[in-house]
Parts: sequence; structure tokens; C-alpha cells
Amino acid sequence: MNDQPKHPAAADPANEFASDNSPIDPRDFRNALGTYGTGVTIITATAADGKPYGITCNSFASVSLNPPLVLWSLGVYSSSLTVFQNASHFTVHVLGISQQALANKFAKSSEDKFAGVNWTPGLGNAPVLAESVASFQCRSVNRYYGGDHVIFLGAVEAYAYNAREPLLFVRGTYGRFLADDAHKK
Repeated sequence: MNDQPKHPAAADPANEFASDNSPIDPRDFRNALGTYGTGVTIITATAADGKPYGITCNSFASVSLNPPLVLWSLGVYSSSLTVFQNASHFTVHVLGISQQALANKFAKSSEDKFAGVNWTPGLGNAPVLAESVASFQCRSVNRYYGGDHVIFLGAVEAYAYNAREPLLFVRGTYGRFLADDAHKK
């Protein structure tokens, strides 16, 4: 851990995005990114054969309010990448503090991640999980390739939310938000 800026030596712009050409240490970079707390989501979609798929993801963000657009990203080596690339719709589920076990379940490879999970088919048959803090049912609009990830852009066609406490992730562990006393009602 170091507070000193980590600026790469003059990089060749032609190779800036080429694999293994970065002077930045990937593990240390990941540690630095881990200082940014994020929400925890599960992204779901359905394969052409009707099988539901889902992954735990913390690379979710709002893009635009009008039109309502969101994004998330998935590693290019993910075994479910093809499913998400070919799906017409996906659903983003913001998880609650009580759903840490569900986050862990969808973070691991498994033959049937949906066993014992309460869900219903949503738009484009993308699974909508019960008990999420929020869900965003999206039509897949576009995807962009960025390094070792694919960035998915979705147009929100339906959403729901409640007042449950969200699950957060920072520095490699789960946590919760504690509001300061001045903002508590």
C-alpha cells in the first residue's frame, strides 16, 4: 500500500490497450480499485435453450436518466459470456444486506445456480429474483469491448425497488452503509 501516484513511464499509445503491455501491476491496481465501495448485483439472462444464467457483478452503473440506460461489464473469459451477448434482455438485481449467501452462490461456477432460488421470468424471459433491493429489466442495446471485459449497455424497460438495506462490497469484503447522525431521520 502506497499513497504515491503510480504513473506509468511514457507508454506507447499504439500499445496502450494491448494485453500485457501495461507498466501497472494488475494485483496492485485491483487493490487500489477495491478502495471504491460498490453495490453488489446479480445479472441474469436466459440462454436460447431457455436455461437461466446469472452472475454476481459489482461493475454496474447508471449511464443516463433520459433515456434510462445502465451498464455493467463481464470478463471476456467468463463461461456465460455468450449467453449474455446473445440475450435480448438482462435483469440487474441490487442485492440486500441479507443476500450475501446469494451473492456468493452466483459468484461461483455451478451447474444450476438457480436451484432453491425464488424467481420469475421477466422481460425477454430474463429471471427476476425475489427479495432484491431493486431490479432493472433491460433490453440489451449494445456492447463495447474494453481490455479484458465486455461492457453491456441496457435500456431499462421496467424497474422496481424497496427500502431494504443494500449489500456493499469494498476491499474484498461485504459490508453496509452507516449514515452519519446528521442524515438519519
